[in-house]
Amino acid sequence: MKVISLSVIFVVLGINFLISVPALADTNMSVANNFEIGQKVMWLYKNRPDAANVQKIPAEVVKLSPKKVQIKVRRNNEFINRWVSPKKLEIFPNIQKLPSV
Repeated sequence: MKVISLSVIFVVLGINFLISVPALADTNMSVANNFEIGQKVMWLYKNRPDAANVQKIPAEVVKLSPKKVQIKVRRNNEFINRWVSPKKLEIFPNIQKLPSV
């Protein structure tokens, strides 16, 4: 009787462990790893979800989370922070320095 109860406990613990292991994996962090704090980006902003035109707004990365990126945007002579999806950000094009004459 003791052997059966111990084996049931181990089976239940094993099943719980196998279910929880994939939940511990952080698969979304690779999306946010494309960005660095302080990096210049372009925010692809729509004023409504069904709007046709997309505005490209310059911004700077402030914080990173597994699913969202916090950016700093200039609005009316002040800076505001917004959490946005990494899918709505483009890396700001690098401007090569020209040799000075």
